[in-house]
Amino acid sequence: MSAFLDAVTGADGRARCAWSVSAPEYIAYHDDEWGWPLTDERRLYEKICLEGFQAGLSWLTILRRREGFRAAFDGFDPALVAEYGEADVERLLHDERIIRHRGKIEAAITNARAVRALDVPLVELVWSFAPDAAEHARPQSFADVPAITPESAALSKELRRRGFRFVGPTTMYALMQSAGLVDDHVAGCWRAGRADAHP
Repeated sequence: MSAFLDAVTGADGRARCAWSVSAPEYIAYHDDEWGWPLTDERRLYEKICLEGFQAGLSWLTILRRREGFRAAFDGFDPALVAEYGEADVERLLHDERIIRHRGKIEAAITNARAVRALDVPLVELVWSFAPDAAEHARPQSFADVPAITPESAALSKELRRRGFRFVGPTTMYALMQSAGLVDDHVAGCWRAGRADAHP
């Protein structure tokens, strides 16, 4: 088993998931956000959009542009983004603070409209696909972490049925990890099993 995949102890003496130690932005994201249960609709919509923008890129690229994304997309307020038209798409295609990909920009707008059309809150819908925590084994290394699960496939299917785009099963498993539906901090990581202790 590669040591790269296990928990790595940093200069501060804390052991973290190895993926998180290569950049300060990753450390902050790992410690303060990744895996904490997310129950705010706007932030959940933002994560769905950013996970879609991340497809084919590194998450670090997204983290470094996140404030730009927030400014460009009106703080990811679904009610505001749902009203965007072609002029907004063109504006966003010229905004160097974000990933300028027409399909992903249009998906963010489509997803805002899908959020607005839901008959249940987005948070309730997404969390209804959370797996039973008692049945989710703690990964010993990231080699033990799946790319897709039955729950992420089911969530993807339901969101697509409701009009969402760029929400494939792998992307939705990444969402489940980042939004705390699953706790994939590896064994030995200081954050493992601490989701309920979020300040």
